[in-house]
Amino acid sequence: MLMVRDLSVCIEGKVIVDGVSLEAKEGELHVIMGPNGSGKSTLLSALMGLSRVRICGGSIVFNGVDITDKPSYERAKLGIALAHQNPPSIKGVKFSEVVKNLIRKCGCSDSTVMSKILRVDELLSRDLFVGFSGGERKRAELYLVLLQNPKLALLDEPDSGVDVESLDLIASAVRYLIKKSTTVILVTHSGSILNKLSRIDQVHVMIGGKIVYRDLPDKVIPAILKYGFKKGVEVLRDGG
Repeated sequence: MLMVRDLSVCIEGKVIVDGVSLEAKEGELHVIMGPNGSGKSTLLSALMGLSRVRICGGSIVFNGVDITDKPSYERAKLGIALAHQNPPSIKGVKFSEVVKNLIRKCGCSDSTVMSKILRVDELLSRDLFVGFSGGERKRAELYLVLLQNPKLALLDEPDSGVDVESLDLIASAVRYLIKKSTTVILVTHSGSILNKLSRIDQVHVMIGGKIVYRDLPDKVIPAILKYGFKKGVEVLRDGG
């Protein structure tokens, strides 16, 4: 499904992501953990093809197609969707209108089920993200991703700044994506959502723009949550 090979990503001439490689199969959930400023969001932006970043080395292959140089709209057509960490407020654009257009364009047949999972019905009459709380913003953004029926969903810190109830709803939506055989790359700093996910295929620890350690979640997550990122990686490498 996704093959990232020795990927380097630059912003304004500075290397932010440095030689990252990653593989994910259909229906797998991969978690990328790391401290703030480690390049996690920049990596997702590069996978989506956003113009704010520039790929300065390596390659991205999605479903057998080299998308390294493809613009974001072509990647979206191939089935890649990104849930932004901080989606912008858009005055004068109703959330309901965006939803209707996505359903019409993407042919989503289970939008009602998705809206119930994320409890977004009460938000539909409002301008998109205007005055939304942290939890409402994350739920609405994830709902828009689900409506696109993505083959690959890139989720940038869906557990950041949300209340406990919203966290449960977001975790349910992630499980729903996996059930639909969507490949999910989930970035998290706090790790607060991880114990609510029924299956994680691999955890990647990112520090200083590099993937410095990866393994199964039962091994990686307890060490990181107990010792922090740098010390946790040291402990893991020492066989702890």
